[in-house]
Amino acid sequence: MTPIQRFYQWVIDSPPLLELRPPISDLSVFSSSQRLDDTHIYQGNPRLGFLYQHLCEQVIIASPNHSIKHDEIQINVDGRTLGAIDFIVENQQSNLLEHWEVAIKFYLLHEDIWFGPNSHDQLDKKLERMLNHQLAMSSSSAFVEQYPELKTNSEHLLMQGRLYINPFLEQSIPTECLGYKINPSQVNGFWCYKSQVHLVEEGLYPINKDQWAAGIDNFDGEPIKEFDDRFIHAQTNTGQFWFVMPESWPHN
Repeated sequence: MTPIQRFYQWVIDSPPLLELRPPISDLSVFSSSQRLDDTHIYQGNPRLGFLYQHLCEQVIIASPNHSIKHDEIQINVDGRTLGAIDFIVENQQSNLLEHWEVAIKFYLLHEDIWFGPNSHDQLDKKLERMLNHQLAMSSSSAFVEQYPELKTNSEHLLMQGRLYINPFLEQSIPTECLGYKINPSQVNGFWCYKSQVHLVEEGLYPINKDQWAAGIDNFDGEPIKEFDDRFIHAQTNTGQFWFVMPESWPHN
């Protein structure tokens, strides 16, 4: 299986970060068991979020009952961009249009807050923006005026990824975010500070950003020997994911 096929399968199989409750959704509605072709190549923006959106697009395309009506619709107001809608999906059974927003996120628990490796990113802030800004765009007056033919019937938010806890700190794991239950199956990663890495009992193998989700299955290389002042995302050969963070995180 190629790395992009591995990632695609992870997108299909992995539950969302939050338990299902509208508008929180998963990809099961597309009921696709189709594997990505061996020759499939992604040549778009290399950032992880764009690759993830592309793979979600492939899942929808493979669905027998849905099709993508539009994607990446730019909403403009007085010459400025209000934002972009990820997907307008047509449900061919009901002939209704659905607004879908998708995001892949990785958050580390610190003092009751889920921070991204870049600590400006936080789960509560991201979820609030997705719910109250991104999903609201399909009912905004700007969208209705620009695309009167695209009247959507429902909004759907897919947020996949992984949540990490520090086993060397006393932590109480939150069970919800903004009233939505956190999916406990997705609290399955670990993180530590650089000064704590000696407590990790397995070797840590570096993974590239496009491997953050599905990981690797080839551990022929050498585990990390030196840790500098940047964060590192790694995996053990038993499959456990770890972030190693600088001592100044998340305050700097």
